[in-house]
Amino acid sequence: METVDSTRAFVKNVKRLIVKVGTAVVTRADGRLALGRLGALCEQLQELNSQGYEVILVTSGAVGVGRQRLRYRKLLNSSFLDLQKPQTELDGKACAAVGQNGLMALYDSLFSQLDVTSAQLLVTDNDFRDPDFRRQLNDTVNSLLSLKVIPIFNENDAISTRRAPYEDSSGIFWDNDSLAALLALELKADLLVLLSDVDGLYSGPPRDPDSKLIYTYIKEIHERVITFGDKSRVGRGGMTAKVKAAMYAAYAGIPVVITSGFATDNIIKVLHGERIGTLFHCDANKWASIGETDAREMAVAARACSRRLQALSSQERSKILQDIADALEANEKAILAENEADVVAAQQAGYEKSLISRLALNPGKIADGFILEKSSSPLGVVLIIFESRPDALVQIASLAVRSGNGLMLKGGKEAKRSNAILHKVITSAIPVSVGERLIGLVTSREEIPELLKLDDVIDLVIPRGSNKLVSQIKASTKIPVLGHADGICHVYVDKSADMDMAKRITVDAKIDYPAACNAMETLLVHKDLAQNGGLNDLIVELQTKGVSLYGGPKASSLLMIPEARTFRHEYSSLACTVEVVEDVYAAIDHIHQHGSAHTDSIITEDQEVAEVFLRQVDSAAVFHNASTRFSDGFRFGLGAEVGISTGRIHARGPVGVEGLLTTKWLARGSGQIVDGDKSIVYSHKDLTQQG
Repeated sequence: METVDSTRAFVKNVKRLIVKVGTAVVTRADGRLALGRLGALCEQLQELNSQGYEVILVTSGAVGVGRQRLRYRKLLNSSFLDLQKPQTELDGKACAAVGQNGLMALYDSLFSQLDVTSAQLLVTDNDFRDPDFRRQLNDTVNSLLSLKVIPIFNENDAISTRRAPYEDSSGIFWDNDSLAALLALELKADLLVLLSDVDGLYSGPPRDPDSKLIYTYIKEIHERVITFGDKSRVGRGGMTAKVKAAMYAAYAGIPVVITSGFATDNIIKVLHGERIGTLFHCDANKWASIGETDAREMAVAARACSRRLQALSSQERSKILQDIADALEANEKAILAENEADVVAAQQAGYEKSLISRLALNPGKIADGFILEKSSSPLGVVLIIFESRPDALVQIASLAVRSGNGLMLKGGKEAKRSNAILHKVITSAIPVSVGERLIGLVTSREEIPELLKLDDVIDLVIPRGSNKLVSQIKASTKIPVLGHADGICHVYVDKSADMDMAKRITVDAKIDYPAACNAMETLLVHKDLAQNGGLNDLIVELQTKGVSLYGGPKASSLLMIPEARTFRHEYSSLACTVEVVEDVYAAIDHIHQHGSAHTDSIITEDQEVAEVFLRQVDSAAVFHNASTRFSDGFRFGLGAEVGISTGRIHARGPVGVEGLLTTKWLARGSGQIVDGDKSIVYSHKDLTQQG
């Protein structure tokens, strides 16, 4: 069994449970009943019933089952001549009447095999307008549950006053998802489980490889970023309907979990507190503010804050560090009080004296006051996992702020109070313009496996502790570990670009050696060039050189070219993706979202725009007015090359602030191209640094 998630601890108090199963779960793709899934569902409900849970089932599927049966019946009764005529759609209410009978017969048969009695309750929207009906509903359900009977609810589509099943989304409830949420409130359920044909709510369409499963829904974070896919293949709802119903119930105080009904034991896992599906809970926003939110969201937020921190000057970062030192000194008494409570608890728990001695803070260990400065590039987001030693939190946080990194911290449980107060004091000193979520504190050990999966948003793991801890971390993650490549390159052509130069550079970046990892794979063009003909000139230049073009949503429409499957495709051939962007900031956002942090170039005559691009693009090499093909160890004068790395690991030995920094190449050119290195003699010499 998986470990229990701290955000799911409430399940230990669940007694009355409502499970809603949708049409897509109870039926197969051909419309027939999915007997295996229904059998597994009934077995789970029987097990819960035997354990003393009060189980209520809300089921869909009657219309689908009835339609399948009536189509077969109609086929048997039709002549060959009848089948040649245009076929009319079957009446939905007739399908519901026939299907409900068959669906309930199947439930009755399956539950009977498990020595469980079930009961059918059909309701309509209008029923709930009557207070007497609601009182009687509660009485009946309570009576059934006291007899260990499982009530099975469904909307009575056969006599519903809706225009037709699946067409009307108005009223007190409008589908079986909203009916389940309504019943959860009416019958005072402790938990609502909505079974779906996917694992839960994703950040985008579930089949999109870039979409991520959301374990805890936080309205303030997720409602702006989630893209819903199509509705259910067979029912009124789909994920949009489930989320709406889940929000309705959760904000009324009833937790909801959306999870897959295709697995044979997901309901059992939910009640064991395992971290599956998507949880909706009225306290979710509080978890976000105190560090109990989804590990991925914490890491994403840390990266966003880190980029804002990087945009500040060295003096501004030093000022933040001084403010943190002031905050630590001002809160010294509170910090020491919490730390003392940790020490007492550790003593009572029988921890070793050596650990307790490291656990204790003293005024001399709170703030070292050292300031280090080096003009380099931050790693991005660093995860530090450390045992005991709450003073390490202050040191690490100071280094992260000074170096411009986002930070995720996981300290030992023995120092949880000390770490919590230190984290609170430090983050309170971080200005709003950066965001206090620059430094995330993970308080649950169960979050570590999830954190170690986030190799797309965490750049380095530093385990500080025993050899066993370091070995376990190394064996459990794809994130680089500091302990005892794609080449998706972009050229952005700004509105102020010299177009002759732009054509030379883009052609060289694409065709000089298309299979190289530093070849251009995506051409980004300022929107003004789409209006003044500049974009067309670039396209013609590439096409005449034999380059096949694919467009993003905007470019494919403007240029009438095929739409690219994804912005993250590395062609390694005479092909590339083209997209139109609003400005340099949109280009930077596009590169951060879809690039591989290899090499990206801007073509512009506007020096201010060039500097914005050079400083803010978070890649290993960033160029101005030069081909991406220059990103090469030989051409840089580094001698023999073992490869080009987009990773960020380089530090060895004792690691200070330098270990949280990497470098990036900034090239300022005046139109140079590689052109196969013809007539070029490379001579390298050191230049005196200006300023």
